[in-house]
Amino acid sequence: MTGPRRLFLPRAARVRATSGGTPLAVDGQSVAYVRESWLVEDRWWTEQPLRRRYWELVSESGRDFVVFHDLASGRWLRQR
Repeated sequence: MTGPRRLFLPRAARVRATSGGTPLAVDGQSVAYVRESWLVEDRWWTEQPLRRRYWELVSESGRDFVVFHDLASGRWLRQR
């Protein structure tokens, strides 16, 4: 028997962003506007703290998606 299956695992994303970090394009799709942005800081008491800036975006084609910038590694990932 296997354990539970994880859904919506983040995957690497190519992001072009402003100098302030706001995404302008994700995986070749232009961003029309930012719905929301939030910072998550968690597990700060452990040896592997989590620090991410999330962005809920709408593409020029009207598609809604979420990306995050892992502030520890510098990597961009796409959530859905």
